[in-house]
Amino acid sequence: MALKALVLALVFNELYAAPAQVPLDIPSTQYAKRKLQGRFLHITDMHPDPYYRPGASEKSACHRKKPKKDKTRAGYYGTPFSDCDSPFTLTNFTLDYLDKKWTSDIDFVIWTGDNARHDNDRKLPRTPDEIYHLNRVLANKMHEVFLSKGIPVVPSLGNNDVWLQNILMPGPNDITHEFSSIWKAFIPFPSLQVFQRGAYFSTEVIPNEIAVVSLNTMYFYERNKAVGGCEFKDRDDPGNLQLDWLDVQLDAYRRRGMKVWMSGHVPPSPGNYFPECYVRYAEMSLRYQDTILGHLFGHMNVDHFTLIEARDLEIPAEDVQGSANRSSPISVLKKKNRLYKELIEDFSDLPKSKKIDYDEYAVVNISPSVVPNPYLPSFRIFTYNITGGPKKYLDSQRKGHYRGPTMDRKKACRKGSAYQDTWWCQPHKPWHSDADAPSRTNALWAPLGYAQYNIRRKRLNSSSKIRKPGFKLEYMTFPVDALHPPADAVAPGKFKYPIPLHHLPRSLRNSTITESKFAPYQMRDLTIPSWVELAQRLARPKKEEKLRKRFRKYMYQGGREG
Repeated sequence: MALKALVLALVFNELYAAPAQVPLDIPSTQYAKRKLQGRFLHITDMHPDPYYRPGASEKSACHRKKPKKDKTRAGYYGTPFSDCDSPFTLTNFTLDYLDKKWTSDIDFVIWTGDNARHDNDRKLPRTPDEIYHLNRVLANKMHEVFLSKGIPVVPSLGNNDVWLQNILMPGPNDITHEFSSIWKAFIPFPSLQVFQRGAYFSTEVIPNEIAVVSLNTMYFYERNKAVGGCEFKDRDDPGNLQLDWLDVQLDAYRRRGMKVWMSGHVPPSPGNYFPECYVRYAEMSLRYQDTILGHLFGHMNVDHFTLIEARDLEIPAEDVQGSANRSSPISVLKKKNRLYKELIEDFSDLPKSKKIDYDEYAVVNISPSVVPNPYLPSFRIFTYNITGGPKKYLDSQRKGHYRGPTMDRKKACRKGSAYQDTWWCQPHKPWHSDADAPSRTNALWAPLGYAQYNIRRKRLNSSSKIRKPGFKLEYMTFPVDALHPPADAVAPGKFKYPIPLHHLPRSLRNSTITESKFAPYQMRDLTIPSWVELAQRLARPKKEEKLRKRFRKYMYQGGREG
């Protein structure tokens, strides 16, 4: 064991230039006000692996030459569609590329966790020190690339950033204290005490206008057996404490007229979250629909989106009594690798367009990962509206209107019951929704679209360190005609390009082009109605078969579902 520890220390210190184990501070003078670009980066699941060896076999998770019969061998910059994690050559290349190509074009960074390798090699088990060290290495790099240039970075905790994997005890604990040190430069000082308790915080990335909430989804994740799972009767459950805090945060931001991006590692769904955690999160997502711009998560390594719906607030009575089976039908389906089919089935249940009440929906975007395990290294650049004047949404159109869980509460909430003082039995709260809010229409701060970039398989497969890979546009959500100034523009020089022209393939730099393989969705923006419309189109098996094939191809980046 002592020899292994020595080897690990040499690998880190000599090969990867690890930073000193001290908190990262940034002088206040470096927070110079930057001109808004109307774009931000979402990056997730980097999974650096200090033991990765070019030429090693996939069956050894790319750590050893044996077995020789394994034809899949590790490339210098990574091994696509494999079980191997990222070499530092890949994570460094990715962040150096973003530094060189994108830092002048973005306003902030949402970074949603998993910054340590998977525990997939019994001969090289992970240790807490290794996990912390890998997180410090990436935190140092994120500081160098973004924060030092005045670009806010909002990290969140992944299920592989803790030891044991998937297990996190209620805080404060050693893990929350360690990450409060590792991420000190990213967390506002007034939030440190709350972070040390639960590893979550919020920060204003555009002062007085846009905030990002960084959730600790470990306290919602159904695989974390160290917590109760937001049980209604347990007011001190860490998941409930986090959601109580979130309610206060969203209410405060709303009263200030600000907008919020929700972020975290494990995406909210009945299969990922404990039932009560999911219902509370869903209820809050809909209640503050006029304040929340969107929900950004990672973890799944699969490019897709899901809908939070009002019907999700129906909780089986046995769940309320704390005796429900935690393995929901959705989680069982996911374990059988039927995610695509499940999504199409969910979209097929949507009402027809004329019967849609958009107050009842929120959209969760799940981005693919940097690690090529099991697909291709990717990141997303989101574009949002920075034109027009602000509008305050303090008077809800749903004032006094409640759409919470609809089962009979009379018995569960009777005087003296265990549930009497829980959030579930509190007076009904109004839903804050507004058709003119930026989550619903193209107004100031509304999300307009994203461009997704990845490294193609052939470029990643190379075993040569001389031939560097390159990120290329995989696809975008924008219609082609949104990429260039309109022909009748009064002041073309003031047109804000959603994607800078030098980041587009040559075929898209031509302003006369009307169709492109890079623009499969033709979405006018990323508001709730646009996402629901895309879901409805995907639910049409005959009319939209071509669209379905493209959607599935992007989900798995040309690889197999798995």
